[in-house]
Parts: sequence; structure tokens; C-alpha cells
Amino acid sequence: MKTILGIKVSNRLEEVDRMQDILTEQGSIINTRLGLHQQQGNSTEEGIILLEINEDTQGKCDKLEKSLKAIEGIEVNKMTFS
Repeated sequence: MKTILGIKVSNRLEEVDRMQDILTEQGSIINTRLGLHQQQGNSTEEGIILLEINEDTQGKCDKLEKSLKAIEGIEVNKMTFS
């Protein structure tokens, strides 16, 4: 089973440190990380991060998802492929 987490960060400048701490703590379950930001004028307020999660780490993936969702301004969506 392959799991992809899509993370939308509404206010990158305020939430990036807390989010980065969580991603670092759970780094052992992340195969691939791709970050995209949306340029709005001279700032980069919003961003999207795509995470490819290791197989057979569903419990840890659920914990990661829950931790990220607890941060204000972060939206998480999960895609699972069999």
C-alpha cells in the first residue's frame, strides 16, 4: 500500500517551525518530500507539501496526520493506493 499526504499550509511564515519539528520527528517514515509554494506579490504565504510515506507504517502515518492537523492553518489530505 502506498500513502501520500498532501499538506496545505495557509500561513507558511508563522507555522513553518512547528510543522518542521513534527516532520523531523517523523522523518523515518517519509520516503519523499516535495514542497511547492505560491508566490503572492513579494511574499510566499501559502505552500503545499507532498509526502510519500513508507509502506507498513500506517499507525505512525496516522499519528503524523493528527499532529499536523492540530496546527492552525494546516490542512491535510491523505491518498492511499493499494
